[in-house]
Amino acid sequence: MTLPELAQALKGLGYPVAYSHFLTTQDPPFICYLVLDSATFNADNKPIHETISVDIELYTKTKSLAIEKQIKDLLTTNELPWFFDEIHIEDEGVFKCTFSITLT
Repeated sequence: MTLPELAQALKGLGYPVAYSHFLTTQDPPFICYLVLDSATFNADNKPIHETISVDIELYTKTKSLAIEKQIKDLLTTNELPWFFDEIHIEDEGVFKCTFSITLT
């Protein structure tokens, strides 16, 4: 899966989606995704294979197992293993659930 394909799949869930951040204030739930880094495998001075580390962040007012499951199902269907982390951002009054994946 490519980064544009991931973006399209996330938009298909029906929530506002943006790369990195929105330019205007959004009411939760919404999703942001961001490339953290990339690495290439090189041979003969040419990149042969690239991996991209991506965080998908779900922001909600309250814990939402249903939306989390939608994202997990999307990742599972596309054979994208994930690592999950969750925090409550008290100042913003939101939960941030992060799904860390690698695209190849």
